[in-house]
Parts: sequence; C-alpha cells; structure tokens
Amino acid sequence: MAQITDIILYQYFRRRQKKIQHVIDHSEQYQDRLLTKILLRNRNTAFGKKYRFDSIQNIENYRLAIPLQNYESLYPYIEQIMDDAADILIPGKVKWFAKSSGTSNARSKYIPVTQSYLNDGHLRCAWDAASHIYNENPEAKLFAHKNLIMGGHLENIGHGKVAGDISAIILYHFPKIGRRYYTPKFETALLSDWDIKIKKIAEETIREKVTLLAGVPTWTIVLLREILKKSGKNNINEVWPDLTSYLHGGVGFEPFRSEFRKLIPSHKVGFREVYNASEGYFAMQNDIAEEGMLLLCDHSIYYEFIPIKEVHNSDPTCLGLEDISTYESYAIVITTTAGLYRYVVGDVIIFTSVRPYKIKVTGRINEMINAFGEEVSAYNTDLAIARCSQQYNVTIRDYTVAPKYMNDGDKAWHDWYIEFEQAPNDLELFQKSLDQELQKINSDYAAKRSFDLAMKNLKITTLPKGSYDAWLRSHNRYGGQTKVPRLSNERSFVEELQLAILKHQ
Repeated sequence: MAQITDIILYQYFRRRQKKIQHVIDHSEQYQDRLLTKILLRNRNTAFGKKYRFDSIQNIENYRLAIPLQNYESLYPYIEQIMDDAADILIPGKVKWFAKSSGTSNARSKYIPVTQSYLNDGHLRCAWDAASHIYNENPEAKLFAHKNLIMGGHLENIGHGKVAGDISAIILYHFPKIGRRYYTPKFETALLSDWDIKIKKIAEETIREKVTLLAGVPTWTIVLLREILKKSGKNNINEVWPDLTSYLHGGVGFEPFRSEFRKLIPSHKVGFREVYNASEGYFAMQNDIAEEGMLLLCDHSIYYEFIPIKEVHNSDPTCLGLEDISTYESYAIVITTTAGLYRYVVGDVIIFTSVRPYKIKVTGRINEMINAFGEEVSAYNTDLAIARCSQQYNVTIRDYTVAPKYMNDGDKAWHDWYIEFEQAPNDLELFQKSLDQELQKINSDYAAKRSFDLAMKNLKITTLPKGSYDAWLRSHNRYGGQTKVPRLSNERSFVEELQLAILKHQ
C-alpha cells in the first residue's frame, strides 16, 4: 500500500512542478493578484478600516497609506487578538500563534497563524519541497518509508489560544495522509524537554526506514550523535540506508556542512535549504546544485524589499520584484493573509538570480559588525569559518563575534567566541587563517586590516563545551528554533555569555 501511495503522489508532484514553473514565469502577476486578494479579504478588520483598505487601488496607494511595521507597532493589535477579540488584523478570531524569540531580544513574539495561512503557506510549501525532491530524485520514496522532522513544542497561553515554534504548529496540523509516514510519535516530537526529547526520538527512530530528515542544524547534529551513540554505528547511512534528503534552515548551514558530511557521508543524500520563519515560509532550494532558494510567490505572502543602505531611514525606498538587482542587499518586507502588513521581518537577503527569483539569507538587520567601517555580515563569518574548519579538520558547536574597541591607543579587533566540538591543533595558526579568509571574502574588512593600521588580527576565545547551551538555558530558550546571536556591534551578549558560563561551572 505504501508503495502505491508513493507512486500516486509522485504523479501529483510531477503535475505540481508545472504549476511551480508557471509561477516562476509570472511571479509579478501572482504577487499583484495576491495583494489585491489580501486587501479585499481584510478590508473590514480594525486594521483595514483604519488604513482604508477599500480605497487602495494599487501598490503605490498601499505604500502611501500604510507605514512600515515591526512587531512593536503591530503588538497592540496582536494583544487584542490574544485576548480573544475578533476582526482585528484578519476576519474572525485566531487560535494559533507562532512563538519566536529571535536571537538578541529576550522578549518572545507571538505571530498570528490562521488555518488558511497554514494550508496555503507552510503546509503547501512542505508539499512543494517534496515535489522538488522527487523532481530531482524520482526514487526518493518519501511516502514509502518514514520522514523525521525536528519540531518544537506547544503551550496554552489563555483564552483557548495555543503558541509554539512554527515547526510544532506544522507538525500538529500535519495532514492525515502524511502522519503514517512520520516518525517519531507525535507526542514525542512535541515534548518540551529537549534533553528527554532527543533521547526518545533516537530510541523511536533508530530502527525505522527514514528517507527524509529535517531540522535546525544545531539540534539535528545533537540527535544524530545520540543515534550513533545508541546504535554503535559509524555514520547515519549505516543506520538509515534509505535516507535521501536533509532539509535545513534557521541558521547558516556552512559552518556545519563538513560535520554533516561526516555524519552522513553518502552523496546520494542531498542537503536542501529552506527559509521557513515564524512569519512565513518564504523560500526553498528547488535545485541543490544551484546557489539560492526559490522565492515562493504564490504562498500567501506579498513581498517588498528595502535597499540595506536605506533600512534605517525614516522613509526608505521599497521595491517590488520588478525593481530588484542581483547581489544587492535588501531587508525583506512582507504582507500576509494572516494579518502582517508591510512587516519588516529583520532578515537581510540578496538575490542570486531573477526569473527565477532566488534569494540567499545573509544575516539580520541588527546583526552585523560595522564598528570600524568593515561591514561584516553573518554570511561572511559563516563562510570564513566553514572554509577554515574544513581546512583544519575542525568542528564547531557555535560561535559569536563582537568588536573590541580601541583603548589607550591600542588598535581594534574582532573578538570571536567559539565553542569547538573538535578544536584545532594550533589555535594561533587557525586564528590567523580565519582572519585571512575573512579578508578574502570581505574587501571592507581587508581594507581596515591593511598593514594593521586600523584593526589587528582577530582573536579567538575558546569556550568550554556546553557554553552556548548554558546561555540558552539561562534565558529559557534551550531547544527548538532559538539561536545564538552571530554578530553584534556591541559587547553585551558576550558579557551575558561569560556570566552564563560562570553560573554553569
């Protein structure tokens, strides 16, 4: 029966590829129709009435009528929805909220998630990811064996409302046709205690035929190591010989790529990036041989883009798809069917191609270092440390970087705080190579490092194992999709980190 289901779904995925291609060829038209649909559907909400959705005729009207939003500006509306008010941002009431704590801000954010937004967005995107996998590998057999998706957990927040990681919400609403092909048990997948969850997932999946694996790299690595520990096997291919795909997202993958290839050495297993945030499922890699993720233009999200140089202006330029350029940095702005309007997500992206529109996440608006004019992004540091880790056979758990400012005539430098799983034999040589690699990647950094005139060689502080876990636990953010801040223009995070380590010891 499973084999028959797989064959039937394969035929569906072939047809879906034709629809996907039509969207690729007519992305702008799909986006225009979507915005019209959102304004029409939500015109009688409190937000729609305030900004007179019924009088908006085109995108120019829309941009003039509605200022750019962030979580703080939308929170008074979201708070009303959480208190069980109806017709605030979207018609009716909302039961589900994607809980996101981001990186540096300890305050949790609650993003409304409607059933239609799940169906037309996140869940539909999951089917499209399967479609891309089958398009590249007709023998994937995702619905002949089992899929393992690392999820978070759910919590009741009052008034009959439920909040949790978007991954947990997706799992809870998994369609019945897909549940029989999922492992572990849903009760296990949604456990809140990650120490217990990892052990139980390993126990329940170790003898399954897993064909697809999905999850945030940091926590997936923890799971895979637990599975190898329990099984006594050398690598994951020995445990799951049918594995063909790993879907990853949430953090930059490059620092972890070499470790994943050690854990999963078979090249028949493709690593595919997805951009599935609390606010929406924005993009996915439709071709693992090509850089960039396909921007999803017919999945309930309308996009605008702010040139990064204008992101802090009071009235920045906002561009549509027809006006973007490749390899320019933009802040991504979204309008969704779930009630986010001109919402600045906080991520910085570049377009690697147009028609098809493909993007790459390069960092966060407030997560970069430009203390001395070096303009270093997380994309730069991820790539540099990935290359050096491969060169020196090094494995990292996580890292963060902060500037060390000039003091008493001394030059400035970048302080790197790295928790190694496998440290370099010669830390000083690794440190020097990392600095040189970063100069190759970022010309602004290279200019500031020229002849050591403005900045000295970066410095690495090696952290004890468990340091980043200690920080996450101290902020009640251990597990799920929470992540460590990569870069900052100031040193408050590294000071917090050092305090958490002292308490942990």
